[in-house]
Amino acid sequence: MNLNNFEPEQLPGFQFIDHVAIAVLQGTLDAQVNAYRKMGFREVHREEVLGNDQVREVLLQIGNSQNLIQLLEPLNDSSPVQKMIDRQNGKGGLAHVGLRVKSAQEAYHYLYENRFHLIDAGPRPGSRGTKVFFVHPKSRDDQPFEVLYEIVEDPNDNLEQN
Repeated sequence: MNLNNFEPEQLPGFQFIDHVAIAVLQGTLDAQVNAYRKMGFREVHREEVLGNDQVREVLLQIGNSQNLIQLLEPLNDSSPVQKMIDRQNGKGGLAHVGLRVKSAQEAYHYLYENRFHLIDAGPRPGSRGTKVFFVHPKSRDDQPFEVLYEIVEDPNDNLEQN
């Protein structure tokens, strides 16, 4: 397939940046949320995500846009977010960038067929009822991304929740 003949949004169905995820230290989530509120962000979702993730998350809406900041606080030492913090000498920071797609299954298939290194065996349940999977930062041998991407399908596609 000649990829030069396609518009980017036609390939795996990318729509926009869903969220930027930021790792925060254990015990600091509420203070972080308050700091973002002072900047005008609005909390739209809060959830503990168990399973392999082991995080407490808060989603903050940026104005009236569909873009979100996701704060991730590890629940314990086995959380991948805590392991990332440990690798960064005890500092939080950018955890990943979430990209919204129309269909997680179609995006997964496309990226798999094009030899991207996918962390998950397929789309799986994410927070807020989404379907997600992760693309490894060193996904391409020819040109690594250097950032972890989460691919997100939101069946509700509506951020006007309270």
